[in-house]
Amino acid sequence: MISAKKIVKKEKKSTKFIFVTGGVMSGVGKGVSTASIGQILQARGYNVSAIKMDPYINVDAGTMNPVEHGEVFVTEDGDETDQDIGNYERFLGKNIYRENYMTTGRVYQTVINRERNLGYKGKCVQVVPHIPTEIRNRIQKAVEKTKAEIMIIEIGGTVGEYENLLFLEAARVMKLYNPKDVLFVLVSYLPFPNMIGEMKTKPTQHAVRNLQSAGIQPDFIIARAEKPIDMSRREKLSLNCNVPLEAVIAAPDADSIYDIPLNFEKDNLSEHILEKLALPIRKKKSDNEAWKKMVVNSKIKEPVVNIGVLGKYFVGGDFSFTDSYISVIEAIKHAANYNRCKAKIHWLSAEEVENEGVKILKNMDGIIMPQSWGTRGTEGKIKTAKYCRENKVPYFGLCRGMQAAVIEFARNVLGLKDANSVEINPKTQNPVIQPMPGQVESIKGKSNNITPRLGAWPCELKPGTHLAKAYARFGAEKIVLERHRHCYEFNNDYRERLEKLGLTIAGTSPDGQIVEAVEITEHPFFIGTQFQPEYISRPLTPHPLFVEFIKVCKGRK
Repeated sequence: MISAKKIVKKEKKSTKFIFVTGGVMSGVGKGVSTASIGQILQARGYNVSAIKMDPYINVDAGTMNPVEHGEVFVTEDGDETDQDIGNYERFLGKNIYRENYMTTGRVYQTVINRERNLGYKGKCVQVVPHIPTEIRNRIQKAVEKTKAEIMIIEIGGTVGEYENLLFLEAARVMKLYNPKDVLFVLVSYLPFPNMIGEMKTKPTQHAVRNLQSAGIQPDFIIARAEKPIDMSRREKLSLNCNVPLEAVIAAPDADSIYDIPLNFEKDNLSEHILEKLALPIRKKKSDNEAWKKMVVNSKIKEPVVNIGVLGKYFVGGDFSFTDSYISVIEAIKHAANYNRCKAKIHWLSAEEVENEGVKILKNMDGIIMPQSWGTRGTEGKIKTAKYCRENKVPYFGLCRGMQAAVIEFARNVLGLKDANSVEINPKTQNPVIQPMPGQVESIKGKSNNITPRLGAWPCELKPGTHLAKAYARFGAEKIVLERHRHCYEFNNDYRERLEKLGLTIAGTSPDGQIVEAVEITEHPFFIGTQFQPEYISRPLTPHPLFVEFIKVCKGRK
């Protein structure tokens, strides 16, 4: 017998979607704007995640030159992605997965493979509707993976490029089918030419018209500029771009990217978005106190710690592109904030050290040597490791930085003058760094199927080492998970001899077979990790090794 009590079936709430597009100019902060929108909505009590759509034909970012494209960010589940995924993780304080990243190449590859396997059952497979349909399918998979209540989706490139038209088409159709669940944000730059003396809105007006030509009307305009947009310019954008006055959000240049969420909230952006999406404000007061405290700490001017980052991916023509090392930069900042000091980063060329010696290293309080590939600048890196070892300068080697430290120690302490990595010299008689198992045949045949070791892998810490003590201060257990991206590793044939002379194996895989970290325990800080800890450092939870490194560097002052 059915009770007289009314039975109400709980309706499943639909996910809300925010698409973020770029104006007529790239590189003005669309990625950090996306991450910041996520951060302020998360502070209102919502489960937020983010997706990056890249217009490249590349299937992933792994084969892209860092100078041209920026850092390759590796996710917990081993996807090689655009650097914006790293910003999403840092701002949201959570992992982003491979389902949250797509490229044009990845989408087309899936559609073509499905067609080859008769997945379309004989239909004529066309760019429209099948490519936008696959894009929407991938968005849905990301929602299912993350259980996001609000999914923020950044469309790479700028409005008007034909490369991202299919992503825009997928977004347009989603808005058509679910008008109350989808909104659009345009991030557009407003130039301030010195010879004119006023902020110009016309490029943004043209960007909006390009967006409208794709069938999309922006709901919000993020007005990127040197200075906050004034009321006169707000009114002009509101009138000519068909958006309410309060939907024009000021986004002036900031001292730190971590200021951006707080700047957005000066215009009550989170409340306006929730109202537009018909969502309740779960927290009347934004839960952002920890973030605000972190931002205050980031303003500390002294003491200054001089950190040299020795690399080769930041010079292109007459310009320097530090985006090649963005996760390292941010990890340094996180650790400096934690240690209440200011890190001044100096970009040091490995090739300059190779050709001119170590003089550019002499005013540094510590040296970080990040990941790299290929042979260029290798001898400069080895010289740098030697300088830091002999002069007790804090040294933190990441991936190739660890390998350079091992090569240097083998040459100058163990006495193997030709010690090297097989990647650098395939004919070396003392390959202290060798290909990972399974890679040898691919490397010999110069195969394109060489697959790096990617994603999170366990590392067992050796008790009593600097490495273990640094993790222990943050409550880490004996085994930690760290992210990797490498094809070469420490050769265990040399392990016993190197350890006898003072190169401590500080971390290994749980079975003891893969060397994950080395250190010189008698040195104030000389640590090399095969993994890349910078990937999991976040502003509110800095990485223990970066914290310890900056602490030691600060102590030298």
